[in-house]
Amino acid sequence: MQLTEEHKMLREMVRDFAQNRIKPQAAEIDETERFPEEVIAEMAELGLMGIPYPEKYGGAGMDYVAYAIAVEEIAKVCGSTALTLAAHISLGTGPIFMFGSEEQKTKYLPELCSGKALGAFGLTESQAGSDAGATQSTAVNKGDHYLLNGTKVFCTNGSYAKYITVSAVTEKGKGTKGISCFVLEKGAEGFELGKKERKLGVRGSDTVVLHFSDVKVPKGNLLGKENEGFRQMLTTLDAGRISIAAMSLGLAEGAYDATLQYVTQRKAFDKRVADFQATQFKLADMHVQIEAARHLVFEAAQRKDAGKPYMREAAVAKLFASEMATRVTLQAIQLHGGYGYIRDYPVERMFRDNKLCEIGEGTSEIQRLVIARTLLQDYAA
Repeated sequence: MQLTEEHKMLREMVRDFAQNRIKPQAAEIDETERFPEEVIAEMAELGLMGIPYPEKYGGAGMDYVAYAIAVEEIAKVCGSTALTLAAHISLGTGPIFMFGSEEQKTKYLPELCSGKALGAFGLTESQAGSDAGATQSTAVNKGDHYLLNGTKVFCTNGSYAKYITVSAVTEKGKGTKGISCFVLEKGAEGFELGKKERKLGVRGSDTVVLHFSDVKVPKGNLLGKENEGFRQMLTTLDAGRISIAAMSLGLAEGAYDATLQYVTQRKAFDKRVADFQATQFKLADMHVQIEAARHLVFEAAQRKDAGKPYMREAAVAKLFASEMATRVTLQAIQLHGGYGYIRDYPVERMFRDNKLCEIGEGTSEIQRLVIARTLLQDYAA
């Protein structure tokens, strides 16, 4: 893909920041499960928290290609920080930008796009993961407000977000056609944070349970129209899949770069490990898979920027990139030998961090369903 000069300048800026500011503390963030608030604040100062949104709302006025570039470069050194950015932009800010009224956009987006406030998305429940239509949380219409009750799980950025877009049933018995989305503001009475999850990977990313008990949500916080929430959620996830694919691409590249450095320095049987044909074949396969994923990721991003349908392309990119990164990070561990299995080297962390990418924003199984259904629909037409 041919990058514009603006894209190239962004890549160099984000790469420099990631390598010099984030990379030195990435292992510590993972080890201590610490949310790097100071890094997020610095990312906000660089204008990264609102990359794909218009300047009139406080964004950088760039595009989704630029956003994917930023996530990719940060993921090369720290999956936790990349996920925090991706969840904020795609899931926390995206629904308000795509479905909010002008009044809502003017109210919420300047804080979100500038990074003065962090965003999150409350969708998943204990019995409603891949089957988002099984949502049990309810929002009862009380005239000038709704009463929100329920629990959300696996909410990324939930502890630190000022604004959280939450889905809830507003009309029982209508299934997916009876769900609405609301913008919930932190500090609302009856809104409590639950336990912080301890995870296999992306351990510096905040993942928390949210509890709602008779939370009064003003009518003005309804996103779009009542009972349109399910469609809003799916559209939000389509866009989010591009950033998760970019995150996997970055994790694979980070592991590959670390492996190249290791095999060209490590010696065995009086030769560099890189000089063995078995090693070279593995490196070649890793490179090919990374490059294939790169084309898919940026094709999906370009289609979104061009206003073309991109649901299938986003699913293809997310499916291939996430499963590719698992293969590449595993090979990186193998090529490091015993050192790949210990925490002194970053490849084991990158392997752990990527596993989420095969689950979040829709599992690999869901991506295959999306792809197959769209293919069959096109064939029938």
